[in-house]
Amino acid sequence: QVQLVESGGGLVQPGGSLRLSCAASGSIWSIYTMGWYRQAPGKQRELVAEWISSGTTNYADSVKGRFTISRDNAKNTVYLQMNSLKSEDTAVYYCTAATIRRYWGQGTQVTVSS
Repeated sequence: QVQLVESGGGLVQPGGSLRLSCAASGSIWSIYTMGWYRQAPGKQRELVAEWISSGTTNYADSVKGRFTISRDNAKNTVYLQMNSLKSEDTAVYYCTAATIRRYWGQGTQVTVSS
């Protein structure tokens, strides 16, 4: 079992920045990927960024150059630094980790609005 606790969402103006954090606990030794998905109202959940144990990172085209995913192994925490935020980034952001199954955090709301 893996438990994920997210933090860092909130309200920000367009062009602003936020950093999301996701702390993992439990069977963290078995995690081979961690990342962030988001779901906007009326839309399907989509991948935002992911970190793979090989060191590879993947990003959705819509966030490339603006968002950065990173991991602190000592803290078992993955971060999503979001810069140059746009209104279309407004969504609930979910942390996820995969072992032989996928785990999800509770979600954190990010609202980009003036």
